[in-house]
Amino acid sequence: MDSVWEKDVTMPEFCRLEGDLRTDVLIIGGGMAGLLCAHTLKKAGIDCALIEENRIMGGVSGRTTAKLTAQHGLTYHKLLKTLGAERARLYYQANRQAVADLGALAEQADCDFARKSNFIYATGSTRQLEAEQSAYEILGIPGRWQSTLSLPFPVTGALELPGQGQFHPLKLARHIAKDLKIYENTKALAFIGNRVQTPHGTVTAEKIIVATHFPLLNKHGAYFLKLYQQRSYVVALENAPGVAGMYLDCAENGLSLRSAGPWLLLGGGGHRTGKRGLGWALPEKAAEKYYPAAKAVARWATQDCMSLDGMPYIGHYSKTTPDLYVVTGFQKWGMSSAMAAANLLTDLIRGEENPYAQLFSPQRSMLHKQLLWNTVESAANLLRPTAPRCPHLGCALHWNNQEHSWDCPCHGSRFDAYGNRLNGPATDDLKHPPTA
Repeated sequence: MDSVWEKDVTMPEFCRLEGDLRTDVLIIGGGMAGLLCAHTLKKAGIDCALIEENRIMGGVSGRTTAKLTAQHGLTYHKLLKTLGAERARLYYQANRQAVADLGALAEQADCDFARKSNFIYATGSTRQLEAEQSAYEILGIPGRWQSTLSLPFPVTGALELPGQGQFHPLKLARHIAKDLKIYENTKALAFIGNRVQTPHGTVTAEKIIVATHFPLLNKHGAYFLKLYQQRSYVVALENAPGVAGMYLDCAENGLSLRSAGPWLLLGGGGHRTGKRGLGWALPEKAAEKYYPAAKAVARWATQDCMSLDGMPYIGHYSKTTPDLYVVTGFQKWGMSSAMAAANLLTDLIRGEENPYAQLFSPQRSMLHKQLLWNTVESAANLLRPTAPRCPHLGCALHWNNQEHSWDCPCHGSRFDAYGNRLNGPATDDLKHPPTA
């Protein structure tokens, strides 16, 4: 189930850390967020190093659809209601700047970057889409309504945001990584003040950024309550006509489309990790219906951290850890969020003011309806008297028959049929491998 990006790119290899290291800033995690943090810090003249447990871009970032946009589904109408116009506008401005900055970086790389419009479309009622358009007007977002789209099925309306972009994520990561101090196969085992213990050495840093998708420290920040995870599914087709932009159905579990070189990517079927969902059935059925002459050449799944209020957590890990920072909760919009995180954390580490610091602060209010659902889900699976159990916090694992894995519905850890860890926040394999 490798992503289509891995078909035509060989990533550079970096040695593991041997011995002790001192640096101004240590970044833990070699996905797009970690790489962009390292790149931005180095550009600001700050000495930094990055450690990655396995290979860079080997996790969720290597399975993205790499759509770079400030149009995050039906986001702005919700933010307008929950946060008010000022903070909703700040959210847009942070992502607009991120699109501009990452787009400028991608233009310097050989990464198939292309400027595209992003579209949210409806195939039924347009009520939600019209509410989103009204939010755009209030917030000054330059969206425009489209009545028809060049797609193989009719739409009842669409909201276009021009000037967005798409790229090949591994090619861009390869370009970013070439000038960075990176150590692969180097796992963070323990935090002792401003030191991080790895299997073959210790890193001492003035500041530490945890960019491990789901934060790996449980005793600070309550991220096990603030976050849950969702699976999403993608199918790559060849011999299918391309599409001009990037498209997302505004309905839950709707279809997403975008071209990528010779391939057409169809996505959808998302669900909470550990729960039953449509999986690849939705994009595969769409492929059969709309592209019968096409051939599926790859399919893969990815996983996203979802926050309580629809915005990522970027900033100090907790109130009691002034030199420890975190970036997580990208809500399926990892490319713009990763760039926004790199910009914000670089300012925080340099001691400079940033207009988005309070907006994305991990210490903002947890009083949201999603907190109740996360708590109920955790309690139900902690009390469920079955084995196997997740080594993260002890929740009962559920067998995922589509992907042949043991998945945790509490926090999203996943293990293969032999008990080997696939996704965090768990940091270890299952001690007693189960049988399906």
